[in-house]
Amino acid sequence: MKRILGPCIAALVLSAGAAFADPIEGNWKTASGETAVIAPCGGDFCIKLKTGKHAGKQIGKFGVNGANAYKGTITDPSEDKTYSGSGKVAGRSLTMKGCVAAIFCRSETWSKL
Repeated sequence: MKRILGPCIAALVLSAGAAFADPIEGNWKTASGETAVIAPCGGDFCIKLKTGKHAGKQIGKFGVNGANAYKGTITDPSEDKTYSGSGKVAGRSLTMKGCVAAIFCRSETWSKL
């Protein structure tokens, strides 16, 4: 009985971490084809590029702003300009939006890997 119970408990504990993960956490394919990782950092979620010309660069930081909604800043790595940003998770899609003065905005959708 102990032989079976030990591995079952270990599997349950490991799967519980994934069950409680925030929907925004994980690896995402950006609109331009790079891979970005979103992970907890200091009470918020940091966005860092894993692949492409700007791999290793942090390009955003969001806090929770409702159910599956996030708000913070997003950086265009090619221009190195930071904008107010927001994100909304729906299933395996993340719609990112960056705005200047809340008037001029650009959106793109990322896919969960």
